[in-house]
Amino acid sequence: MSATSAIYAGPVTHRRVKPRVHDLRYRVFMVLLDLDALAATLGRLKWLGGGRFGLLSFRAADHGDGSGDLAAYVRRTVSAAGLDATGTVQLLCMPRILGYGFNPLSLYFCHDAGGHPSAILYEVRNTFGQSHAYLIATPENDEGRVRQTVPKRFYVSPFMDMDLTYGFTVTPPGQRVGVDIAVSDGEGLVLTASFHGTRSDLTDANLLRAWFGHPLLTFKVMAGIHWEAIKIVTKGIRFRSRPALPDAPVTIGRPVPVISE
Repeated sequence: MSATSAIYAGPVTHRRVKPRVHDLRYRVFMVLLDLDALAATLGRLKWLGGGRFGLLSFRAADHGDGSGDLAAYVRRTVSAAGLDATGTVQLLCMPRILGYGFNPLSLYFCHDAGGHPSAILYEVRNTFGQSHAYLIATPENDEGRVRQTVPKRFYVSPFMDMDLTYGFTVTPPGQRVGVDIAVSDGEGLVLTASFHGTRSDLTDANLLRAWFGHPLLTFKVMAGIHWEAIKIVTKGIRFRSRPALPDAPVTIGRPVPVISE
């Protein structure tokens, strides 16, 4: 089995702090896939067969530009921004469950030719069938958590303004993986969201165990989004209309340098 592929299970949390407080928490699992070993990985797994209907499945065309060649798409996108992704590229996402898939956020962890982290590509999807990506270099002097920031350019929630900034704090895949997002406006914090997962090997036994623990995973995520929307409406938070898509499919952010104490 590949050390660069795995399963991560853990809680997703959201906390909105204004104009009304609103919290949610649920458990998910995600798969980490080495895109250069994707065919071999899917070929050895009964429960994650590429494109096959089943309890779980993975379709490369669900991600990126829809071409199915995710490694080429990521490297082309990263190279166009003047960054190096000639090393390992890993995708962290939820698989399809019973043929249905929806990933609000997928992450591509990119490495340079020397094996060092070079960039993270954040792939965001909304419930209107649209997607956008944020590409941010990895700080060269960061040995642990990665801190990055980017202005919001893509409509996700009808209850959030567009004039916002994302602050990412990411713990790259290891024994654990972590993604913390702070969403801020000109006056301060608006919302926080996070996923923290614990690693297990990507095997059929562990995939089946993860499915039994989250049998309707992607359905639950989509249903949860709409249920939470209903609760937000009852709290008096107004609806924002959906603007046009950004002119460019990728927005470039910037790393936040680590300050040594």
